[in-house]
Amino acid sequence: MPKSKRTSKSSQSAKAPIKAPSSSTKLSPQPRKTKPSTKTAKCLALLSRSDGASIADLQTATDWQSHSVRGFLAATVKKKLGLTLTSTMSKSGERRYHIIDAGG
Repeated sequence: MPKSKRTSKSSQSAKAPIKAPSSSTKLSPQPRKTKPSTKTAKCLALLSRSDGASIADLQTATDWQSHSVRGFLAATVKKKLGLTLTSTMSKSGERRYHIIDAGG
């Protein structure tokens, strides 16, 4: 009598398909309020000035390293808070960052 082939359990068990979240469940970023004494509040105040702030300005205010300041600008200011961040190059070659319409 010939032996029958056995299949492994992993190939026999059916896994339920994972559904992707619908577009209606995605939330748009909402501006958050911060406490005035936090480093985030200090940075937002500097970025809201008419001349904006440089990476060095933000480093001095927070004691962060430059890569941490850039991460803050991308992740917190742009993504979490949903603010519009622009940058300009000064005549001296220093890049200045500025928040447009800082939620008045």
